[in-house]
Amino acid sequence: MRILDRYVLNSVIKLFFLCLFVFISLYVIIDVFSNLADFLKQKPEPSVLIRYYLSYLPIIFTQVSPICCLLATLYSFGKLNKDNEIIAMRSSGLSIMQISKNTLIFGVLIALSVFFVGDRFVPHSQTLTQKIREEIESGKRSVQEKRNAPITNLCMYGMRNRLFFINKFLPAEQTMEGITILEHDQHQNLTKKIVANRGVYKDNLWNFYQVITYDFGKGVDSIAEPRYQDEEIMAIPETPHDFLTQRQRPDHMNISQLDEYIWKLSKSGATGVIKDLKVDLYQRFTFPLTSLIIIFLGIPFSLRMKKRATGLSSLGISVIMGFLYYVFNAVSVAFGYAGVLPPLVATSLSHVVALSASLYMIYTLP
Repeated sequence: MRILDRYVLNSVIKLFFLCLFVFISLYVIIDVFSNLADFLKQKPEPSVLIRYYLSYLPIIFTQVSPICCLLATLYSFGKLNKDNEIIAMRSSGLSIMQISKNTLIFGVLIALSVFFVGDRFVPHSQTLTQKIREEIESGKRSVQEKRNAPITNLCMYGMRNRLFFINKFLPAEQTMEGITILEHDQHQNLTKKIVANRGVYKDNLWNFYQVITYDFGKGVDSIAEPRYQDEEIMAIPETPHDFLTQRQRPDHMNISQLDEYIWKLSKSGATGVIKDLKVDLYQRFTFPLTSLIIIFLGIPFSLRMKKRATGLSSLGISVIMGFLYYVFNAVSVAFGYAGVLPPLVATSLSHVVALSASLYMIYTLP
């Protein structure tokens, strides 16, 4: 690597980590003061609070990395331009892309880091912070006790086009109460309804008690008299673990878990839910690119910072552009949830537009 490349890159790296440290510190300080009353009331142990804020670090990193990239790019390239160092570099025959090449490579590494941390650590961090928060708010209730706590009003899309409604699920006893199962065909027409008072999982099979089965033809007109059985073994592939994991929210899953969850739901034909989850899944891949694209946005504005007034104007415009980029992305994703745009288009449209605009501004620089 040339001395000139190291000179530019070192400035960007130092400012990035300085901004990251400042944002993390501000977040912790603000959160401590906003929850100070609860902490004084519950009096959690210092080790619990330390674990609580340490578990937040991956979440903060993924959220503030794009802003840190923007500020580091603006200041570093703005200072180079203000000191006429950019003019000297370009006079030697270097283009803007050659000058910013290593900064862009750094942006790629940050994007990969955000993707890795977001997939490997953020889901676990969100689950852990939620558990610690509940522990702080409700006292020292054991984790196992919480895991075995009854789940009420459970709704689950299962295999073979089944939709489960369960009034109460008891994980410790592997028992369900108040069960309603709706079976559908491939066109989402109701074909069967099963109502049971109780279900017990034993010997890898579900045993239902006081079971009433309704068979339907086209529409909802019953084609046969309801069948009643005092006890029936049901051919249901879902295990108690499958019902228990319904407590896990999609944002607490990693990419492979979310993809598997979508595949399971696809068997039930829940198109609306699948569409929303696909938007979430594609966002896991496209959001990390924000750090790289925000660098592309910052470069052309920082190189227009010459005089003080012009510099402040360019800084303000670049921050506004970054804000509009986030707004555009939020609107695009909302269109994806609403079904107006396909999930992949909804999650990548803002990135494509922002990258195209950035490249145009870079290549039109004087």
